[in-house]
Amino acid sequence: MLRTWQKQCIDLALDKYCDNKFHFLAQATPGAGKTFMAANLAKRMFDNPIIDFVICFSPSKSVSSSITECFSTVLGCPFDGKIGTLGSSITYQSLRYLGEHFWETLSKYRVLCIFDEIHHCAGDNENNTNSWGHHILCEVQKASTYTLALTGTPWRSDLTPVVLSSYSNPEGEIVCDYQYSLTQAVKDGVCRRPTIALMDCEQSTIETNNHIESFNSLYKLVTDGYVNYSTVLHNNSALIYILESAVSRLKLVRTESPSAGGLIVASSISHAKIISSLLATTFNQTTVTVTYKEDDPHSRIERFKSSNTEWIVSVGMVSEGTDIPRLQVCCHLSNIKTELYFRQILGRILRTTSSRNQEAWLYTFAAPKLIEFAEEIEQDIPNSCLFLKEEFDTLDTGLTSSDFGLAAPTAVQTKHQLSMSFRGHINSTPAFSRNNNTSTGEQLSLKEFNQRVIEAFHYDRQTNA
Repeated sequence: MLRTWQKQCIDLALDKYCDNKFHFLAQATPGAGKTFMAANLAKRMFDNPIIDFVICFSPSKSVSSSITECFSTVLGCPFDGKIGTLGSSITYQSLRYLGEHFWETLSKYRVLCIFDEIHHCAGDNENNTNSWGHHILCEVQKASTYTLALTGTPWRSDLTPVVLSSYSNPEGEIVCDYQYSLTQAVKDGVCRRPTIALMDCEQSTIETNNHIESFNSLYKLVTDGYVNYSTVLHNNSALIYILESAVSRLKLVRTESPSAGGLIVASSISHAKIISSLLATTFNQTTVTVTYKEDDPHSRIERFKSSNTEWIVSVGMVSEGTDIPRLQVCCHLSNIKTELYFRQILGRILRTTSSRNQEAWLYTFAAPKLIEFAEEIEQDIPNSCLFLKEEFDTLDTGLTSSDFGLAAPTAVQTKHQLSMSFRGHINSTPAFSRNNNTSTGEQLSLKEFNQRVIEAFHYDRQTNA
């Protein structure tokens, strides 16, 4: 059964295609059901009939497999590109291996090309495209009859235009043909309402040659140049505190939703192994680790989807598009601090299920940028991403919830006194730096952690989606 937004998007796309406009860009928040919408749009186009084949492109094997399954179900036939099928699903990486004969054959038929997570393909001319974007500009647009671009985050962290997207003014403000925001999805009950816990440390000190400097927040500690964010991510006390909070939350969720799981996005393979070990030994949690070095990581992800394992620890393998509905708690412990990546990770826990508990919790540290991203979560396309040039000037984002007819996010302070504290020689940690140079003879101590909880989207939820 189609949701209201999916019906609206399909009708609008068909109207545009019938008006001899062949490219359509749809932005819908992660977890809203973009793939199901696209499959039903393709079915309508087959039924009319205005297409002969449909080809879907996506950023990973895991996502490609999910698309294959969805399209096969909706179209009522195999979707593997073999004789007698109506199309196929391939990854963007495969574009470079498709020869000239493929594109020539494609151009002889009426073909709908669907691009999932189109922000992976950069460029609006031959001079600024990446490798995948180049193939779309030079080959796909010439060979395809219609294109449908899908994204939950229609901007790129490198500020290069997204292929197939259009802009309404010289400043490059993003304009989509159809937009379904997280604000509306939460109100409709299509997506879970996210809660973001920012973990902070109100008593950190650095001792150098008997000189001690104190800081009352991680923000001050990092921005003043004494440690970089990677040091916090690898700090044992900090890791134990954030993992303890996330594990406790997942246990509460599982009292009502026994199959609920958690995701931890680590900064490196070694970091992932440390986290997995802490989860297993310190917190007695079941885990699976997924990195590019594991044997068949795609199969590991697929097994986790239907298992009762509590945690999946990943390094860049479960960041976007991967459909694991049972995920309800996640930890952003990556060095990548872009708004795009932040929202991609958050999107992994927003898909609703039939379970009684529909909470969605993201845990991360109260570091520069991450505070901004959390505070402006109610903005569908944040101020920092509306234009091609960055506009990060201050920590104050100027978020005005009145633009959405909503109450401002509720900030709840919960303070915890920890008996443990970390004290060690920082020069033994490669991530530590002082003014971008390695320091020696310094000691870092982190004590008295606390949480700031941001609860967004407070209003009566509708149920007519």
